[in-house]
Amino acid sequence: MAITIRPAQTTDTETILHFIKELAIYEKAEHEAKATPEHIHNTLFCETPHAHGLICEHDGQPIGFAIYFFSYSTWQGQYGIYLEDLYVSPQSRGLGAGKQLLTHLAGIAVEKDCGRFEWSVLDWNQPAIDFYESLGAKPQGEWIRYRLDGDALKALGSQA
Repeated sequence: MAITIRPAQTTDTETILHFIKELAIYEKAEHEAKATPEHIHNTLFCETPHAHGLICEHDGQPIGFAIYFFSYSTWQGQYGIYLEDLYVSPQSRGLGAGKQLLTHLAGIAVEKDCGRFEWSVLDWNQPAIDFYESLGAKPQGEWIRYRLDGDALKALGSQA
């Protein structure tokens, strides 16, 4: 059978969590993966979700996932897609699943008239970097990504 990609459904909650944990282990950040079934249900499967999930299957079995959301570019005056996570289980790599997930997401971006499709990659993940560049993606080295979380986020947010 071919690889298929479908929108994630509520019944995929545990599968998504499984892939999140596998990804966190691969990225050497298992301690940072704190998502619970309730988090996934309340964010991806609520009445008006702000993030969306895809499940990639081979022979009817889940082998990977992607989580994305719509961003906005003031310079372009258009929405974009930001890919938060894309993961394919190690035993299923080499089947073309990653490329099909990216192709599917690019199709969504084109269909929704998005001006950009962006994501981040860890600087040590050379296989992923090589793969993305083989598709025509280019690194955005002139930008430095910042993050505010935990106590720093709470401290700043409490000043509102």
